[in-house]
Amino acid sequence: MRLSEVVEIIGGTVVCGENPEEQQVDKAFATDLMSDVLTLEAGRILLITGLNHLQTLRTAEMAEISHIVIVRNKKPSKEFLALAKREKMTIILSEKSLYSVSGALYKNGLEPVY
Repeated sequence: MRLSEVVEIIGGTVVCGENPEEQQVDKAFATDLMSDVLTLEAGRILLITGLNHLQTLRTAEMAEISHIVIVRNKKPSKEFLALAKREKMTIILSEKSLYSVSGALYKNGLEPVY
């Protein structure tokens, strides 16, 4: 699924990253437990989380995940966005809950990791 489709489906806003119409994700993983992210195998995974601190980016980086949706209308800090930009990550914000974002993406054909 193209990231531009993700943005449209969830009513999100891209706050970091370029060309969402050219970027693809194959699966999604929703969690607020960063230790669970470290169990994932690399691939074009979309991380959906309510956590917006620097450790979220560091964990995603270790798991080779570069596309993140932050839910529940959380606003990342300037430091967060600067690090995401430096690491070439795409950050999408959504006002919706983790549950509703996950459900909408699943309903529209984005497969889960598990």
